Amino acid sequence: MKKLNGTGVALVTPFKKNGKIDFNGLEKLVKYVLNNHVDYLVALGTTAETTTLKQEEKWDVIKCIQSANYKKLPLILGLGGNNTEDIVNKISSIKNLSDFYAILSVSPYYNNPSQEGIYQHFKSIVNCTETNIILYNVPKRTGSNIIPDTVLRLAFDFENIIGIKEASGNVLQSYRILKRKPKNFSVISGDDFITLPIILSGGEGVISVIAQGFPDKISHMISLAKRNDVKKAFSIFYNIMKIIDLIYEEGNPTGIKTFLSVIGICNPYVRLPLLVGTPSLRKRMLHSLNEINQ
Repeated sequence: MKKLNGTGVALVTPFKKNGKIDFNGLEKLVKYVLNNHVDYLVALGTTAETTTLKQEEKWDVIKCIQSANYKKLPLILGLGGNNTEDIVNKISSIKNLSDFYAILSVSPYYNNPSQEGIYQHFKSIVNCTETNIILYNVPKRTGSNIIPDTVLRLAFDFENIIGIKEASGNVLQSYRILKRKPKNFSVISGDDFITLPIILSGGEGVISVIAQGFPDKISHMISLAKRNDVKKAFSIFYNIMKIIDLIYEEGNPTGIKTFLSVIGICNPYVRLPLLVGTPSLRKRMLHSLNEINQ
């Protein structure tokens, strides 16, 4: 199967002021990134505030994204958790998994499993489906790290584990996976700040938060990096680095939703326990955006 390459977008779930899903905003966002050269879409990931969506809302979000996408780009479905049996049951119950290129599944959070426990968790998932699985390692949210040896063990043992979204923030960890991984296993950056080093060392691309704010710029930056045009790639990164700083200052997705509001894509509203971005954040984003556009 063709490897995932380039720029993936971790889509937000826009909300109205009353807390209901803003499907018009979601459709506008999908069309915006679709028309600006991104390579694939990620639905119901961390940035989508999936933990605060009801099950029915999740499938309404998927239907909206699928409709706006018109089957133009591969769609990745976020589906993970810390109850292995529950995740297996959810995957087994989905009737149209063929509509998705892969499932992005986060390492179990809160339970703090051992490396063998993490291995057995993903083994249970793989054994219940023929769908491609992308591991998602984000220790600052899960409380545990999938170490390179465990990643590589999973990669070599199961063909349909096709890659990892590596968001440990530790670029050396990515290097250790890249050095020894199977040929068809993809290392995908899950951190906008270290995407370029990961690509330049052999990674396939990024599942990005900022790419929905700057889809054309990020897609161009990734394309340049994959062609080893390092100077031009970093020129784009440095140009928007301040905005990347700002979108994480008050947490994700608060920051990116604030920025999407600034550029007129969707509302900035989030669900508790997250809070909407402050007026100060919005003001500084406007200032930085004006500097970029000069």
